[in-house]
Amino acid sequence: MKSQKIIFYFFITFFFFGCFTKSKKEIDKYQHYIGYINQEKVLLNDGYLCNKDEIYFTFKGAGSDGYKGTKKRFRDTILSKYKHQLYKDSGYISFRFLVNCRGEAGWFEISEMNLDLGEKNLDNKMVQELLDLTSKKGNWNVFGFNEKEGADYYMYLIYRIENGKITEILP
Repeated sequence: MKSQKIIFYFFITFFFFGCFTKSKKEIDKYQHYIGYINQEKVLLNDGYLCNKDEIYFTFKGAGSDGYKGTKKRFRDTILSKYKHQLYKDSGYISFRFLVNCRGEAGWFEISEMNLDLGEKNLDNKMVQELLDLTSKKGNWNVFGFNEKEGADYYMYLIYRIENGKITEILP
């Protein structure tokens, strides 16, 4: 009877140990959260985050809450300064980035696609101009959960470009 109890406890211990431990392969597979941005591959990476261990809105981005003022104001500002007549490309330019506790945008990851969402290299000058316009400090809100401390947050934008002209800014 005693040997049966020992075998039973051994089995239970082995079962629970197997359920609650993860292999190195599993841990490496999911080492980055959804909003992860690889610091080694980004633009405007000046170590500017206030608290890199607590970045908000990582699952969906800050959306319309991130724009200083309104999205319409952001769109109007971008369209008034963007020199579309210099470009002929069509496609999508996606910017994933972080905004720090002072409203400064950085850590930009850029994806370029054709209108069918396939990878495509778009005009470098056009992409750089949109990066410069998007990253301006006056575009982004400062979030804080108390009066003394701001918060870093995740944001993304997608520009739809047709023959060099911005036709949509998403989301």
